[in-house]
Amino acid sequence: MCRNIRTLFNFEPPATEVEIRDAALQFVRKLSGFNVPSQANQAAFDHAVAAIAEEARTLIASLVTTAEPKNREVEAARARARSMQRFGPGG
Repeated sequence: MCRNIRTLFNFEPPATEVEIRDAALQFVRKLSGFNVPSQANQAAFDHAVAAIAEEARTLIASLVTTAEPKNREVEAARARARSMQRFGPGG
């Protein structure tokens, strides 16, 4: 869907505030259709990003699992390998 919206739950180390906010920002951008809102819409846009980020933090903190946490470096390497296979070098 959106390249910055990634799974943030069950990682070691846990998702950072920046990752949560970036996902919320991308979500609001997708819903609103604005990459950068006009001055008239800036307050509503910023409020939505903050509210969604807060709910995301609450959700992540509330979820439980018995699965081992995923390693960020291993998952990133897998994603790069999938990208290389799909798009080739430089893709």
